[in-house]
Amino acid sequence: MATIEDIGVSAAINILSAVIFLLAFAFLRLQPINDRVYFPKWYLKGSRQSPSHGGAFVRKFVNLDMRSYLKFLSWMPAALQMPEDELISHAGLDSAVYLRIYLTGLKIFVPITILAFLVLVPVNWTNDTLEGLKVEHSDIDKLSISNIPFGSKRFIAHLTMAYVFTFWTCYVLLREYEIVATMRLRFLASEKRRPDQFTV
Repeated sequence: MATIEDIGVSAAINILSAVIFLLAFAFLRLQPINDRVYFPKWYLKGSRQSPSHGGAFVRKFVNLDMRSYLKFLSWMPAALQMPEDELISHAGLDSAVYLRIYLTGLKIFVPITILAFLVLVPVNWTNDTLEGLKVEHSDIDKLSISNIPFGSKRFIAHLTMAYVFTFWTCYVLLREYEIVATMRLRFLASEKRRPDQFTV
């Protein structure tokens, strides 16, 4: 049985892990030795030269410019505000679709979360089934479906919300699939013909 403290510890561990991985990515992205890994398209276009050529031996592997570390996350707002066509030409179709996946997650889960808190939490919280059963429980358990008595008409709220959540998720996924399929077709039509476009 989970308590609020358990959920808080779990959330803190997950958030800390995410921040550590983000900082590690941001640090590795700035290193000259990884430049071709993070900017391959720029090298293919010829718009970027390798920073590991020339200069001191240490500068080929480690970025010694401390100013770049102060604004190491400045690429994030720029990537989110960039128009989709510009993002595709700058970073490729995969990057644009990857950002759409995150936005799709927000489109699905923000309305579902709001609806669940407005409908399901009050339906579950206002019962006292767990109190009457004399079972060991926490305050978090009062928010779950286990706090509704067997045979109660309140199960209709859960059933209705299950259908609403499923319909909304399928609708958003269908719309996003249509958008991504159109983006892919436009991208392939604008590119020069290559043999790998015709593989099975």
